[in-house]
Amino acid sequence: MAFDFKKEYREFYLPKNKPGLVLVPPMNYLAVRGKGDPNEEAGAYKYAIGQLYGVAYTIKMSKKSDHSIDGYFDYVVPPLEGLWWQPGIMGVDYARKEDFHWISLIRLPDFVTEADVEWAKSEAAKKKKEDFSAVEFFRYDEGLCVQCMHIGPYDDEPATVALMHDYLREQGYEPDITDRRLHHEIYLSDARKTAPEKLKTVIRHPVKERR
Repeated sequence: MAFDFKKEYREFYLPKNKPGLVLVPPMNYLAVRGKGDPNEEAGAYKYAIGQLYGVAYTIKMSKKSDHSIDGYFDYVVPPLEGLWWQPGIMGVDYARKEDFHWISLIRLPDFVTEADVEWAKSEAAKKKKEDFSAVEFFRYDEGLCVQCMHIGPYDDEPATVALMHDYLREQGYEPDITDRRLHHEIYLSDARKTAPEKLKTVIRHPVKERR
């Protein structure tokens, strides 16, 4: 049975649809950075997603190649994630999608090294005849956060974020969004195949004790 991060680490991928605190350890990811409206057809965001999955599946299928990864075990490629921000504001303004900056992410198993990622980028480029140089090995240490399962359209996320921040005030915390600790989303649904009202997205914000 392939290792499934969503099932083995439910506290990070399958929270309840009410806010709660979680201590997130450092994790390694594949990442592509960019900016602009994620809904733009043939835009930078959608291209980045293709880049991420191209390298992610090359690493997963390395077991069938000549490249041996120490400690490899079979696993389900984890869900797509994203860090989002806009210059000059804390959090995000969904009415200004063209101002989005983002880092798109797919989590890596701990056995994958930066050298393995470089091999996978080269291998994917040879097989797909594309340039995968934008993909990078990325380590992110979130620490203490508030998170909640959002069910529904992405544009309705502000209501869930408001609940999260109300919860923080009750618990004696406040958001701690900075240029290093960002609005974080984990996408558990395929938006191409799921009705907007049924989309499941984990929303996570970094926090600190309120002074």
